[in-house]
Amino acid sequence: MHDRFRCAPLTVGVTSHRNIAPREEAGARARVREFFATLRATFPGLPLTVLSSLAEGGDQLVAEEALACGACLIAVLPMRRAEYALDFDAARRARFEALCAKADVIEPSALDEPSLNDGNGPTGSERDRHYARAGVYVSSHCHILLAIWDGKESERLGGTAQIVKYHLTGIKPSSVERRRFHGGYSPLGNDIERLAFHIVCSRDADGGAPVPPLQPLQTCWLTGERSLPGTGPMPAEFRTTFAHIEEFNADWAKYRARIDRKTQVRAASNGSATSTSVIDRLFQAADWLAIHFQRRVLFSMRATYTLAALMGIAFLCYSELPAQDYMIFVFLILFAIGVSLTVLARRRGWHRKYLDYRALAEGLRVQSYWRRAGLSVTRDSEFAHDNFLQKQDVELGWIRNVMRSAGLDAELQPRRADPHELERVIAEWVGESGKSGQLHYYERRVAQRTRLHRITETLGAISLWLGIAISIFLAAFFLRLTQDTKTVLVAVMAIVSILAAVRAAYAYRKADKELIKQYRFMCRIFAGARSALDSTREPAEQREILRALGEAALAEHAEWTLMHRERPLEHARL
Repeated sequence: MHDRFRCAPLTVGVTSHRNIAPREEAGARARVREFFATLRATFPGLPLTVLSSLAEGGDQLVAEEALACGACLIAVLPMRRAEYALDFDAARRARFEALCAKADVIEPSALDEPSLNDGNGPTGSERDRHYARAGVYVSSHCHILLAIWDGKESERLGGTAQIVKYHLTGIKPSSVERRRFHGGYSPLGNDIERLAFHIVCSRDADGGAPVPPLQPLQTCWLTGERSLPGTGPMPAEFRTTFAHIEEFNADWAKYRARIDRKTQVRAASNGSATSTSVIDRLFQAADWLAIHFQRRVLFSMRATYTLAALMGIAFLCYSELPAQDYMIFVFLILFAIGVSLTVLARRRGWHRKYLDYRALAEGLRVQSYWRRAGLSVTRDSEFAHDNFLQKQDVELGWIRNVMRSAGLDAELQPRRADPHELERVIAEWVGESGKSGQLHYYERRVAQRTRLHRITETLGAISLWLGIAISIFLAAFFLRLTQDTKTVLVAVMAIVSILAAVRAAYAYRKADKELIKQYRFMCRIFAGARSALDSTREPAEQREILRALGEAALAEHAEWTLMHRERPLEHARL
């Protein structure tokens, strides 16, 4: 396997007619070459990966151009390689085998595609169904679908028209299994998942001209109901999505040495070898980066709220205490420092990166455990990205795209059968109360957050009762106290109130109360999973429990991400 999985790629899927008109083949090849060049120039930080079934015509044309421009080629075969090769005559078979030799090949699993006795593979409508499944798979795992197509509707199972329709609408070809929606979005999803680049072509047959008003070799961007000229830039929301993936790659590259070192230390402490799994490497990078930017966010928050408290005290001293006029300059200096820190944090995106990378890490965590537990061993795209963050901010679509690539790349890595792997997943992921796993983690977080919340409540109570006590004291001894004493007592009451208010604002900003509820909920679902897993020894039942656990965890993490994105750190709110 190529060592290209040290960053998230930009994945282009291919669907095309087999019988492109010979007079347009050179022009179509030029359009494909221009398309790849544009992607490389626009997103230089995203390595290019191309998914193709290597069928005759456009599939092989695109595959050749992909290899020529240095892209990675992944061949998604509709059936076993030997069976698929029967579709080609001797000359074309040599071309097919040459492309396979330069590609990473994904063949149907033996569990999904049993061998046929005659050795010729599926025939007729069954063979068409296999092509449809391969087309759906390519669409489900790509970020952009490259369609070399005449634009005509067609009911031909597995044809280019059906695959384009599926990619843009989420509606599967009618004869493909519908056990559940696969591929990362449902028909009710948003357009952020559905981008195609259409190269119009004629077919080498009677009436093979493109559907009017399309012209041969015209290009356009397709997304949902929209069609934009292909000579212009891709839709802005997709540029933003891919820019976020590029930014993740840049951060990963910047801190790669520290991430790798931490990964090695963690593996050594667990007595295991460093994982080479694509999903695990992505998780390790996202988890480390989330912690890194979380520390920066906490630093900026603590510093900003501390500065806010000091500003309040400085202004109070300036306005209430005699001979403290210089405190106005202290106030202004503190204000300038606070504004500078807030601007720095916003420009560098610390808060957004922390939340995004944490959401990505949690999604990859579930994806990794599901795969290890045997929940993603089929040809269908039953990965954690299926429903994660689907109803949230469209800016989070990049996370689902990274997870989609991770799910694809994971299939290229052989996994040795291990009857004890399911047990290890349960022990590592779920764990035991008070001992290990996510169950113990959330128990500790509940206790920690509860202590912090009590400190906030205690400080608020102290402020209240101290204020009441000072007020009663001032009322009782009003005639006996000097003006300076009264001023000092009022200042003390005000300072304590400022500290309590800033602490309460800091706790609100961190969403302490909401986090306690979330951690308690996570404790309940992991405790419930632990109880359910202990009640059965059937692997199939245990896997279904882990599936339900993962889906609940993903839904809760999505809510957590959305909640925190709605609470940005702004100096004006302090």
